[in-house]
Amino acid sequence: MTLDWQAFTPWQVLSGGLLIGLAAAIFILLNGRIAGISGILGGLLRAPQGDTGWRLAFVFGMMAAAWVWQGWAALPPMVIDADFAQLVVAGLLVGISTRYGSGCTSGHGVCGIARLSPRSLVATAAFMGSGFVTVYVIRHVVG
Repeated sequence: MTLDWQAFTPWQVLSGGLLIGLAAAIFILLNGRIAGISGILGGLLRAPQGDTGWRLAFVFGMMAAAWVWQGWAALPPMVIDADFAQLVVAGLLVGISTRYGSGCTSGHGVCGIARLSPRSLVATAAFMGSGFVTVYVIRHVVG
């Protein structure tokens, strides 16, 4: 394994992680809710009355972050090495999995682990392990 020193950006990664943690902490302090993206997006499909505005603002803020980032640095090139059918299957698997797992990486991995939730620790270990195995199989077994 080699390290791509051109793509090694520890300060950007650290600042991004700090911003995500700060945003999650502020969100739970001000709203009393976990900043889990799948729950926020899923809630838009069946939001109780008066619960749509903050969800839309949250989703818009996530999308607007890329535009704001461009004020300081160029966005990395987006490379997708999959065809449309693979993306659809992957999206469905992720969506179904977040429903069965009662959350996603942001809800369990960021907020749940920060609260030392045993369920989130198990869920995060499960989806990280599944990701490691999937990458290994795709790259080294399937080819």
